[in-house]
Amino acid sequence: MSYTNRTVKAWRRENGRVGVRNHVVILPVDDISNAACEAVANNIKGTMAIPHAYGRLQFGADLDLHFRTMIGTGSNPNVAAVVVIGIEPSWTKVIADGIRETGKPVAEFSIEQNGDIKTIADASWKAKEFVHWATELQKEDCPLTDLWVSTKCGESDTTTGLSSCPTVGNMYDKLVPEGLYGCFGETSEITGAEHICEKRAANPEAAAKFMAIFKEYSENVIFAHQTDDLSDSQPTKGNILGGLTTIEEKALGNLEKIGRECTYIDALQAAEEPKKGNGLYFMDTSSAAAECVVLMAAAGYVIHTFPTGQGNVVGNPIVPVIKISGNPRTLRTMAEHIDVDVTGVLSREQTIDEAGDALIDMIERTANGRNTAAEALGHREFSMTKLYRSA
Repeated sequence: MSYTNRTVKAWRRENGRVGVRNHVVILPVDDISNAACEAVANNIKGTMAIPHAYGRLQFGADLDLHFRTMIGTGSNPNVAAVVVIGIEPSWTKVIADGIRETGKPVAEFSIEQNGDIKTIADASWKAKEFVHWATELQKEDCPLTDLWVSTKCGESDTTTGLSSCPTVGNMYDKLVPEGLYGCFGETSEITGAEHICEKRAANPEAAAKFMAIFKEYSENVIFAHQTDDLSDSQPTKGNILGGLTTIEEKALGNLEKIGRECTYIDALQAAEEPKKGNGLYFMDTSSAAAECVVLMAAAGYVIHTFPTGQGNVVGNPIVPVIKISGNPRTLRTMAEHIDVDVTGVLSREQTIDEAGDALIDMIERTANGRNTAAEALGHREFSMTKLYRSA
């Protein structure tokens, strides 16, 4: 079956990318600009502030990641226009200029020598102008396979590796060969299956880059700072409650998300935009749900697929998060959080192939405007990844 003739109604941005949401974002450069951004969003309906905890006295690789995440968030095709507010002008300009490279409207304001009240007033006028402009943008027919779709699982259990993760993998096996950009990550959660992941690379360069990332993380982070083990983090208490006794079990289920046939063509740093064309990518990310989704959104992915066993509620401010579960108890107790029910896989009433098609249908519906469960419930978790202490 070919998917190249399936289309969605979406926004084609200035740089040619396809967005499935049309946000006007008020983006703080640093934590002490959060209040001004939230005030602007309160003044101007149809805008969204994205407060966060960092952005002062960062340096080196940590500052580079901060800039990548901020610029990437504003550059995401789900964002129509951006108002950037920072305490001082130089870092504010770095982020605003980075977003401007996409061609979308950007305005920048700094609080130093102006104060909150004047900054909020000036930024509110510009935000109102952007809202008028963005709300007149028209959707157009775009190929389904022009979308960038990322994945990360959460609160995994025995049902995840048997149903919801293979559902995502089946979707990638069908759509990636026809042009879709895909992305998986969760570096620590591949522990014990890294040799399998290495072999799923499309070329020796990608395999070497993945192994370098994995070894750096495991040796310089996990083993350098472990206590006796990682049982409080990997697997999590929820994973253990759901029947996963080791990180190796969890890792094998995690890798089901990349399907049976897909190979990844490159290994990316956190929040790094893919540059090698359409295909599947690995990204070096935390396994924490909100952090991982934020990093993938900053790399440009516009829809996130999220298999869950025990039930996870995470959302994102700019990217719709589609929840998939094959756990019957979760569908009974947390049904309001689940978009795609694949419990039929375990009851043998649904094949993985049928589950993959159901997920593709939900991706199409989401791209066409359906709010995901996380969006409807107001989940906008935005957690920055920080590499080390600020100066």
